[in-house]
Amino acid sequence: MKRYLFYLCLVAIASSCNKLEQEPKSTVSKEAVFNTESGLKLYSNSFYTILPTSNDILRGDNMSDFVARKDVPNFFRAGAFGPRQSTGWTWTDLRNINYFLENNISENVPTEIRENYNGIARLFRALFYFEKVKRFGNVPWIDRTLSTEDELLTSGRDPRELVMNEVLKDLDYAIAHITALSDPTRTRMTKTVAQSIKSRICLFEGTFRKYHEGLGLKSTADFWLEEAATAAQAVMDAQQYSLVSSSTETSYRDLFIQQGVNNETILNIAYSVELGVYHDANWYYTSASYGDRLSFTRKFIHTYLNINGTPFTNDPAYQTQTFQQETTGRDKRLQQTIRTAGYTRVNGGQPVLTPPTFSHTYTGYQPIKWVEADVSLDGGVRNATNIPIIRYAEVLLNYAEAKAELGEMSDADWAGTIGLLRRRAGITGGLDSKPTTIDSYLRSAYFPGIDDPAILEVRRERGIELALEGHRFYDVVRWRRGELFKETWQGMYVPALNTAYDLNSDGKNDVAFVTSNPANPETGVMYVNVASTVNGQTNNMILENGNSGEIIWMRTIPRIWEDRMYLYPIPENDYIMNPNLGQNPNW
Repeated sequence: MKRYLFYLCLVAIASSCNKLEQEPKSTVSKEAVFNTESGLKLYSNSFYTILPTSNDILRGDNMSDFVARKDVPNFFRAGAFGPRQSTGWTWTDLRNINYFLENNISENVPTEIRENYNGIARLFRALFYFEKVKRFGNVPWIDRTLSTEDELLTSGRDPRELVMNEVLKDLDYAIAHITALSDPTRTRMTKTVAQSIKSRICLFEGTFRKYHEGLGLKSTADFWLEEAATAAQAVMDAQQYSLVSSSTETSYRDLFIQQGVNNETILNIAYSVELGVYHDANWYYTSASYGDRLSFTRKFIHTYLNINGTPFTNDPAYQTQTFQQETTGRDKRLQQTIRTAGYTRVNGGQPVLTPPTFSHTYTGYQPIKWVEADVSLDGGVRNATNIPIIRYAEVLLNYAEAKAELGEMSDADWAGTIGLLRRRAGITGGLDSKPTTIDSYLRSAYFPGIDDPAILEVRRERGIELALEGHRFYDVVRWRRGELFKETWQGMYVPALNTAYDLNSDGKNDVAFVTSNPANPETGVMYVNVASTVNGQTNNMILENGNSGEIIWMRTIPRIWEDRMYLYPIPENDYIMNPNLGQNPNW
């Protein structure tokens, strides 16, 4: 569903064109739009469809390394994805922006007002191009509307360096000319939003250039990282936003299940019971058939620190700890991200202790981050909670990562970023000074070759804090760690077959793993068959050691990763229409 219903009014003004070369058709004169501030404001509303939708965010991590799901995405399956399946080579939004910039020149509107709306337009153009460069690498830079005879329609792509330099110019223009510092609804573009977006884009570009040495742009990486740090610092210095941290037990989860705005959200997608505008978070995350049945992998759960700030994997017995053991005494975001002891849902107005259920989860680590407690919201599009696009926590992480990558992180930087996030999570140790010791598990399991403890810990923090918010795929891409997408989907450790386990410590058994159904099943227990074959078919869920060990899910379909997959291919039809575009390597 489009978030801004008033966008429908704009079709008659300038955005009815579906192809880059078409002239805009209008029933409202150009003068009526560009000669008044109200006209500029109305037109600028059409840009907001460039922002992510609720689906983009709620489903944004369904192709990440830290979740298992009901199937293997075609992108990771051999022979299932190529130029014919690729999408995203669309330019309508860009033409709409360029048309506005070309025509917003009327002297009937004061210069400051025109420049404010030009700043908004250029911020959206920067976002548009950032998404294109992330997906395809080199793309054509187009800063004007095109006629059917324009040579740019059949020209090739411009180098990434040229395009991103233009993106940076647009970002800096937006920051300099957007007049609003904040917006109470958190739905409008402001100067602070522009600075936050700049920190995101520049961090991506700096780290991508640093770790993708084949681009030949590593020498320019530090420039982008410095720009990221500067932009994030500006947001921090303005002190307009802060972490919501009233309770270590609930504050983190409340960000994603409470209606209205809060002081941590910088930009969000607004939903409303009063207006009847909803999204489908509960349905997506609780349905066994509608959603992707996302479940975290055990390898990722291992990255959550103990409550005292030490790595969980320092315990020599960590690999054989049961679900109850490994979810106790940890970073309190864990219990606010997955179902653990004490998790309740509301059914018929009554709170009910609710364990992970294997009718939905494959690994035992069942997400609750976006899920409201009321089970009546589970079927259909019924959630009215706002969805953050950018929140202050990300700005802190952007600053911390940029500083760590530059080798400039101080203890004060650490305390004012990662320390704040961990303090909200109830962690008691290591909050005031940057780490000096490498976590060998984190390095070997995720980031071999990284020898800076600060970089490792910032990456740990980013994964945990931003989980299921749509960042992880491109974080892995920019760090050049695509091999992580091939990792086995592991679940909780099961000590033995034919034994019922109480997963949420409420005194009632919840699940047992078997190779055949018992003659006398225990009431309330779900029996999960982990035999190697079931009814003559290979079983997708087994235990690692046959009769014990970690759950292994979807073992029958291998996942691939090749270096070419750091960029998507140019879609086949677009390449055929304009062979001068070329194709990305090895596609």
